[in-house]
Amino acid sequence: MNRFGILIGHAYMSKLKTKSFVITTAILLVAVLLMGNINRMIDMFAGSKQKKVAVLDETNTLYGPLKQQLKTVDKDIRLVQAEKSESALRKEVLKEKYEGYVVLSLDAAGMPKAVYKAPNLADTGTTDSLEQALQAVKSNMAAGKLKLSSAELSLLNSPASFKSINLERDAKSEAELAQARGLVYILLFAIYFAVIFYASAVGMEVATEKASRVMEILISSVPPVQQMFAKIISGALLGLTQMAVLLAAAYATIKQNINHLTGGFFSVFGFSDIKVSTIVYAVVFFLLGYLLYATLAAFLGSLVSRIEDAQQMMMPMTFLVMIGFFLAMAGLGNPSAGYITVLSYIPFFTPMLMFLRVGMLDLPVWAGLSGVAVMVVTIVFMAIAGARIYRGGVLLYGKSNSLKTILKALQMSKEA
Repeated sequence: MNRFGILIGHAYMSKLKTKSFVITTAILLVAVLLMGNINRMIDMFAGSKQKKVAVLDETNTLYGPLKQQLKTVDKDIRLVQAEKSESALRKEVLKEKYEGYVVLSLDAAGMPKAVYKAPNLADTGTTDSLEQALQAVKSNMAAGKLKLSSAELSLLNSPASFKSINLERDAKSEAELAQARGLVYILLFAIYFAVIFYASAVGMEVATEKASRVMEILISSVPPVQQMFAKIISGALLGLTQMAVLLAAAYATIKQNINHLTGGFFSVFGFSDIKVSTIVYAVVFFLLGYLLYATLAAFLGSLVSRIEDAQQMMMPMTFLVMIGFFLAMAGLGNPSAGYITVLSYIPFFTPMLMFLRVGMLDLPVWAGLSGVAVMVVTIVFMAIAGARIYRGGVLLYGKSNSLKTILKALQMSKEA
C-alpha cells in the first residue's frame, strides 16, 4: 500500500510540473480573469463617450418627448436636433460626427413613426433604445387621444399577475429550480471536460509509455494494475487541483467586481439556497463519472501499440460522453421525461442524467442512491475487467483491432 501511495504521489507531482499542465492552467486562469472583468474592460476601452444621434423632426413636436423618454431608457445616447437637410445630415454621419440620424414623422393615424439611418446597424443597442423610447412617446400620445389618465395608462401597461404554486409540499420553488439548473449546467460541463481532457489524458499516457517501451521497464518493478489505478487517481487529483485554482480565481474576481456580495463561496456563485444533498450529489456523480471513464480510457490506451491509434481507440468513449452531455442538455427543459428516467440508469449516462433528475426533481433518496449504486457496481466491474485487460494489454504489441485485441489481452493476462 505504501508503494501504491508513493506511485500516486510521484505520478501526481510529475504531471503537476509538466509544461502542458502549467500552460493550460495559466491559459484557463487568464480566461477566467478576463471573463470576470469583461465589463470593466469594456468600460475602460469605451470610456465615457456618449453616442450622438441627430434628429430630423418633421413634426416639430416629437423631438422633446423623445429626448425626455430616452433619458430613462439609455443615458449614453445624446440626441441633437438638426436643422439641416437630410442630405447634409447624411454627409455628417458618414464623416462620423454622429452615430446616425433619426427622421421623425406621423403616420396616417397621427401616431409617431421614425426611420433610423446609420453607416451600419451593427450596434443594435442604439436602435433598440430609440425604438423603446419612441414606443413610450406613442403610448402617451395614444393615452392623450383616448383621454386616459396617467393612472389608467399605468394600469394598461402593467403586466398581468401570474404565479406558479407547487401542489406538493416539498417541491422546489422557481428560485430553487433556477439555482439547481445552474448547478446542473456547471456539473454537465465539468464532467464533459473532465472526460475529454483528464480521462483521455490517462489513456494517452498509457499509450505513450507503451509505444516508447517504457512500460516494459515499469511492469518489472510495479504491477500493471497498480500503475493503472495510480494514473487514474493522480489524474483525478490533477483535475481537482486545476478546478480548485480556477474556482478560487472566479470567486475572488466576482467578489471584487460585485461589492454587495457578502456571503460565502456558494452565495457568490448564486447557490446559497441549494440543498446540501444536491451539492453532495454533484461531487459524488462528478467523481464517479471521472473514475468510470478514466478506467475505460486506461485499458483502451493499453491496447494500442502506437500513439496514433490511441485517439481512434478512445473515440467510442468520447462519443458516449458527448451523447450523455447532449441528452442532459435536452432534458434540462423536461427532466421528468420518460427517456431521461430510463437512460439515467445506463452507467455511461448516469453521472449526467441522474444528477439532472436529483438536482431538478424532488426524487426520493433511494432514487439518487440507486444511481450511485449503478455507478459503483459498474466501476468495480470495469476496474476488475480493466485490470485484467490492462495486465495483458501492456504486453500486447502489433495492430490493434478493438474486440479481437481485447480478447488477446485477456488471454495474455491469464498467462502473465
